[in-house]
Amino acid sequence: MKIFMLFRKRIFTLFIYLLTASATLPAITSAQEDSLDEMKKKAIRVYLDCSDCDFDYLRKELTFVNYVRDRNDAQVYILVTTQKTGGGGTEYTVAFLGKQEFEGINDTLTFIMKKTDTDDSTRKELLRTLKLGLIRYASKTPLADKLTISFQETAKSDKVVDKWHYWVFSIGSYMYASGEQLYKYKSISWSASANRITEDMKINLALSFNYSDNNYKVDEENILSVQRSRNFKSLVVFSLSDHWSWGGSASYYHSTYSNMDYYLAAGPALEYNLFPYSESTRRQMRFLYKINYNYAEYLEETIYDKNCENLFDQSLTISFNMKEPWGSSGISVGGSHYFHDANKYSLTLSGSLSFYLIEGLSLDLYGNYSRIHNQLSLPKQGADRDETLLRIRQLETNYDYFFMVGLSYTFGSIYNNIVNPRFGSSSSGTTISISN
Repeated sequence: MKIFMLFRKRIFTLFIYLLTASATLPAITSAQEDSLDEMKKKAIRVYLDCSDCDFDYLRKELTFVNYVRDRNDAQVYILVTTQKTGGGGTEYTVAFLGKQEFEGINDTLTFIMKKTDTDDSTRKELLRTLKLGLIRYASKTPLADKLTISFQETAKSDKVVDKWHYWVFSIGSYMYASGEQLYKYKSISWSASANRITEDMKINLALSFNYSDNNYKVDEENILSVQRSRNFKSLVVFSLSDHWSWGGSASYYHSTYSNMDYYLAAGPALEYNLFPYSESTRRQMRFLYKINYNYAEYLEETIYDKNCENLFDQSLTISFNMKEPWGSSGISVGGSHYFHDANKYSLTLSGSLSFYLIEGLSLDLYGNYSRIHNQLSLPKQGADRDETLLRIRQLETNYDYFFMVGLSYTFGSIYNNIVNPRFGSSSSGTTISISN
């Protein structure tokens, strides 16, 4: 009996010990976590402006910063812009702009990804670049003691010899099909391109073919609409300076929609960029002037009693684009006319604006408007009812336009650090479709 009482006493003592330990351990862990959370609150606040970034991946892998959803709350504004390279890849420019106590502390880093690089390789390289650029800011925060910097030495490589001489080729073919009981659609397209881009010269060659048809069944009647087009475009540009370029273009066009059996255009062009081309990812203001010789053969006789004709025209386009911490904007004004008749002209105005108004409130605008007085290819017999309703023939018009405006407002917590991929990404939601 005494042995049993002693055994029970020791079991009770062990139970009390384990219970006390289990209550104490979370308290210690919680204290450590609280300390780390307090330290992370003092990490630099970052606003990442990037139109094609894997934000979930970056938030999970880059944890020594606080991501904020409003640029006004940021201590470092990061602007990521891209442009295509000669090999079909992408050059990324990452601008680090200091705000608040880091005002005036700016930096710019770049890296290039090949066309064959995967999305995973791209996001890893962007992550590495962001870490490099943010070190100078993070080193001035309490988290600096938790950061380490390592160096991985790589073997020297010999100079690469390009057996393709900077030429990049691409070829592709696609087929689309959809349908239901009273409607069927299919489309077949084929394309090929060849490009060569260096600092001194740019060559673009592109060829494409497209066939599509729509089959409607209305009151036991089948209505078939068919559209076919062929295109060839070529462009050669020579660099004169950091502001001037000149070159020329040639193109071939066939389209049942536009009543074009054979259309050839070729001519020289001259361009001036107010800003250096080296700043093209951030801002551009280009003046482009062209003169073209055009030869046209029509599928049907036109409203001007022409089956074919020779034409000369000139055009001037002024384009302005800018992307800054306050938002982005772009506007383009262009006009052209035929030399044989100045009344045969077109004018186009287009613009876009994404503007940060106040904290959390953004304004988005886009629109274009064209005055059209140069439709020389319109068929004399016009379009019948089916061709008009199905839009398989170009119709006479003096103008066209498109306009879009939007406002968005976001409020709440300034932080955006947490990633939760359950039931899809954090940006996904439920889509409700309502139809009559």
